[in-house]
Amino acid sequence: MRLDKFLCDCNVGTRSQVKDYVKKGLVQINGQQVKKSDVAINETTDCITFKGEQIQYRKYVYIVLNKPAGIITATEDKRANTVMDLIKPLPVKDMFPVGRLDKDTTGLLLITNDGDLAHKLLSPKYHVDKTYIVTTAKPVTQADIDSLTQGVDIGDDKPTLPAKASLLSDGRLELTIHEGRYHQVKRMLEAVNNEVTALHRSSFGPLELDDNMESGSWRELTEDEISKINVR
Repeated sequence: MRLDKFLCDCNVGTRSQVKDYVKKGLVQINGQQVKKSDVAINETTDCITFKGEQIQYRKYVYIVLNKPAGIITATEDKRANTVMDLIKPLPVKDMFPVGRLDKDTTGLLLITNDGDLAHKLLSPKYHVDKTYIVTTAKPVTQADIDSLTQGVDIGDDKPTLPAKASLLSDGRLELTIHEGRYHQVKRMLEAVNNEVTALHRSSFGPLELDDNMESGSWRELTEDEISKINVR
């Protein structure tokens, strides 16, 4: 790999910034100062330092964010704060949220630069579970739960797939769906003559949101979590 690509991938700076850093002698390879940014390196065995700090190369990075309300799920937006604004500095470039949570929805959001994994997690082919804690305008009845677990008509060509639904001790609904249709949970509750007043995603596939994670906080996945989502 070229040195400039390595530094850009590690989010040290843009290509032009990286070139300038190298010219100024801020980058060393195995303890030796370099002056050319296009030299070849071995990203797994060479020791690359920038301003005296070693830069570790990681092809993929996986982050779980506890998304707060009022933040949009996008990589950038000129008018509103995005989930990416909460993660500074980004460990690597080209990171993006996997799927989306509505602006007023809170909870677990996976952010990565692994496009293949994102496709797998979002593909209808794999039916990845997504569990939500739903606060509703009216109490949820057993008849509502029966309808949700069988699948309901939300105005699409096909009814929703059968879901898992149960009432929590505080009266909120725990709902697990296997699809990702537009505003699906809200439309499912509308189909049983109810309304979602608050929505929180507690799990996504094998990933569960930590009880002690504060709203707006984030962390990288553990090795065990990475293995559970079948990352190469």
